[in-house]
Amino acid sequence: MAEDTAKVERVAPRERILVAAGELFYRHGIRAVGVEAVAEAAGTNKMTLYRHFTSKDELVAEYLRRAAAESDTRWARYEREHPGAPFEQLRAWLRQMAEHATCVDQRGCALANAAVELADPAHPARPVIEAYKVAQNARLVALCQAAGLHEPELLADALGLLLEGARVTAQSVGREGLGERLVRIGEGLFERHRPAQ
Repeated sequence: MAEDTAKVERVAPRERILVAAGELFYRHGIRAVGVEAVAEAAGTNKMTLYRHFTSKDELVAEYLRRAAAESDTRWARYEREHPGAPFEQLRAWLRQMAEHATCVDQRGCALANAAVELADPAHPARPVIEAYKVAQNARLVALCQAAGLHEPELLADALGLLLEGARVTAQSVGREGLGERLVRIGEGLFERHRPAQ
């Protein structure tokens, strides 16, 4: 027990706050979690939290920046694993998203969930959400173009809508067989957009 406390204390307070906020916001929703709960989970207090983040809204925006950065890391991994092979990078993304959508401990996309909760366009997290979703679509368009697939913008939109729909389906009617269907539909979209042989 003392060893666990020592490990926690070695992690900077800002980092502990962000980790705790990320877990709580993702599991319970942003509106349902107060700063007191975040501070307690981080092993700190509200004064320390407000020293690092001027408001809960700023904490939420930083939590979402981190979630977006995790996505950047995944894209970099697809590129490393399939250098110079944009179609294989798309397929790796599709398989990973199918796994993510059907994982029991997942509640969908943190940024999409936040978009539903944070309707006020003036909220500091809104630009973070929008920038992430626009960048995600742009990446898909660029990979579809590089892979020589027809109508890359339409295909990227279809893939994005497919993924968002799968995430909602996982939460509303269940995950059974969802991953396989997601991959099958995605592969079908790829096939329909391939150039004629």
